[in-house]
Amino acid sequence: MTAISAPPRIDDIRAAAGRLSGLSVRTPLLESPVLNERLGGRVLFKPEVLQRTGSFKFRGAYNKIASLSDAERARGVVAFSSGNHAQGVAAAAAMFGARAVIAMPADAPRTKTDNVRRMGAEIVPFDRFSQDRAAVVRPWLDEGMALVPPFDDAFVIAGQGTIGLELVEQASALGAALDAVVIPCGGGGLTGGISVAVKDASPRTEIWAVEPEHFDDTRRSLEQGKPVANRPGHTSICDSLLTAEPGALTFAINKTTLAGAVAVSEDAVRHAMREAMALLKLVVEPGGAVALAAILSGAVDVRGRTVAVVLSGGNVDPDAYAAVLAG
Repeated sequence: MTAISAPPRIDDIRAAAGRLSGLSVRTPLLESPVLNERLGGRVLFKPEVLQRTGSFKFRGAYNKIASLSDAERARGVVAFSSGNHAQGVAAAAAMFGARAVIAMPADAPRTKTDNVRRMGAEIVPFDRFSQDRAAVVRPWLDEGMALVPPFDDAFVIAGQGTIGLELVEQASALGAALDAVVIPCGGGGLTGGISVAVKDASPRTEIWAVEPEHFDDTRRSLEQGKPVANRPGHTSICDSLLTAEPGALTFAINKTTLAGAVAVSEDAVRHAMREAMALLKLVVEPGGAVALAAILSGAVDVRGRTVAVVLSGGNVDPDAYAAVLAG
């Protein structure tokens, strides 16, 4: 494996796009005339809910596993994840015929754990609030299995950055110059990867990160100029975004590329999920809907502007989703 200890560059993202060609879904850009009129701007949605495994995570996981040597893949891969990264790792590992062991929170949505098992990966449950997930997977790492981190890895970030390449190309094909891109943010890998790709093609485009309330570590880290952790004692329906603090690599990118970060309430997220179904006919999980929540609530203003919004995942528990739709 060729180690990359620095944040990925645009050439790394282009290389990832080559590895993913024909394997990942080139998700479309969608538009709602109703929302455009309501918000007073042009909004282009990038629905990674339609991606392989139902979220953007397949891109980074596959790029990371593809970067391993044959000998490393033969020893297997290990990961920790609340669900979407787990599914991406499980799918990518299965494509290479590699063993995958994944630590997942005991409270992860059942739809996510069922999918991971169906793809052949082994699950090790842990308590996300009392156990160190890195310590949970340590025995398998000691056996020589390769870690596929959820966000703080240059190959993973580069894989997520392929969304940015597609966004720029697709917007250009529509004759749209992007004023801003609004992205869900957990550990910052998606935001970082997309920002590198978009800023390379369009330096003037603003990049906004969106987090759940009480899990706004990136927002507060940007304010303080250094990574800071979330305060303990909170929970959120946005299970895919509940990271403790930004990664070293992701923050190194995001502190230089982001226009800012905002936090949205759970009520705003639920409203966004309902609007995604009503106006776009898309199932979007809570964490995947935070960027839409930001523009609907006015946390990010789209009036008179052309803005791309990433819908990062759609792996939501059916009963929980039905409750949200019921309002």
